[in-house]
Amino acid sequence: MTGERHRTAAADALNSMTGFGRAEGTLGTARWTWELRSVNGKGLDVRLRLPGGLESIETQAREIVSRRVSRGNVSANLSYQRGQGDLVPQVNETGLNAVLASLEAIRAHVPDAAPVALEAILAQKGVIDWKEPEEDETEREALETALLEGLGEALNALCAMRASEGRAIETVLRGQLATIADLTQQAEDAPCRSLDAIRARLSAQVAALMETGAGLEPARLHQEAALLATKADIREELDRLVAHVAAARALLDKGGPVGRRFDFLAQEFNREANTLCSKSNGTELTAIGLELKTVIDQMREQIQNLE
Repeated sequence: MTGERHRTAAADALNSMTGFGRAEGTLGTARWTWELRSVNGKGLDVRLRLPGGLESIETQAREIVSRRVSRGNVSANLSYQRGQGDLVPQVNETGLNAVLASLEAIRAHVPDAAPVALEAILAQKGVIDWKEPEEDETEREALETALLEGLGEALNALCAMRASEGRAIETVLRGQLATIADLTQQAEDAPCRSLDAIRARLSAQVAALMETGAGLEPARLHQEAALLATKADIREELDRLVAHVAAARALLDKGGPVGRRFDFLAQEFNREANTLCSKSNGTELTAIGLELKTVIDQMREQIQNLE
């Protein structure tokens, strides 16, 4: 059964922390492209790369991302170009003077040289600089608004990919939880946990002690047998595993940014599986415990990708 059937309509989706989003836009002859990438991270780290002159949108851009993403390392890169028609020529006085001085020096050595055409002088590198025209406040605000809207479009694509991967992770996690629940039930039903099996095993251990001739008193033997039975009891571990499965399913049903809580719960799963293995009094129970550890490790790998 998929998470869509478990989750209520008001619940949030589970998201992966990895994704990509891209959006392009234009305003007049200006063109831009946003590219967003996100990968796993302990918290939220937003890194912006903006062209010179557009630093004014940085604060708003960070706020837009942080409203939609709560965890992960997000890089947002903006490429921006203006059409050649928007650029205006400006004489570089320093460059022009340097070219004229060079021409005078050459003419001093070659006085009969033909005059240099103005077009040739202007064509020299560094004489003319092409710069963007000054924008008025209205034009600037329109540009910033358009760029931030473009960021929102790229963020929509990023979040859609994170949600899609989140659904895939949820499917895997629900399957792993079902396996853990099944293995827990197998441990519950293991023949080595029956009273007859425990009684027979303790009787054999007591008989072995008597054969050593250690001369243990009956009361002492009773205490040792009771201690062995207590150490082999995995009732609490099984109950905790059942409770952890229920808690994990509740987190999946709730949705949203549950990655940190789920990771903590996975550590609790692992602790119970380790204890079960250490208390095992039969090969069948040991095999179940080892299989539990394997599934829990696989589950933890998936959880590392959750927001």
